Amino acid sequence: MRFGRLAEHQIRKAEAEGQLKNLKGAGKPLPRDTASGSADAVGFRIMSENGAVPEEITLRKAVEQQRAVLQQTTDPAQHRREMRKLSDMQLRLAIQEEARRRFY
Repeated sequence: MRFGRLAEHQIRKAEAEGQLKNLKGAGKPLPRDTASGSADAVGFRIMSENGAVPEEITLRKAVEQQRAVLQQTTDPAQHRREMRKLSDMQLRLAIQEEARRRFY
């Protein structure tokens, strides 16, 4: 299925389920100037404002939190466990990012 058709299908599905009712900014054009300027950033922002955070964003936040945990760890055995967790999260994030790139 092509991206345009898939996007249209997802929009129609969300409309049928009532997920697009009473959204902030409904009926207004999207802002032309964004901080990052990317279409992905605009899409992620809109989803975030409406409570639909993509797995990719959730994983990015988890990776940052895990890095902070890893920096605080002093025990070598615990450090290895935390490093494994970080590696797993980074792998899952890379898979999500690659899936998005291939999808678009």
